[in-house]
Amino acid sequence: MIDTFEIIGLIAAVLTTSSFVPQVYKTWKTKSVGNISLTMYIAMFLGILLWLVYGIHIHSISMILANSITAVLTLIMLIFKLRYK
Repeated sequence: MIDTFEIIGLIAAVLTTSSFVPQVYKTWKTKSVGNISLTMYIAMFLGILLWLVYGIHIHSISMILANSITAVLTLIMLIFKLRYK
């Protein structure tokens, strides 16, 4: 059974992960990346990967799901930044 703190983690995961979706969508539609920092997204991607490793280590489904999805969204933004520069 999932405990209360894992439910809180899942809610936080949905909120923080979904916050990346509008930026990915807008960038995909406009193909405009001039105001997007490559350095920030590289640092963010590496940080997310480390959180994912940590989540796997402590067996936290909320951390694993959130960071897996956020890593994909951040990687897409990095690809957009490099492709549309």
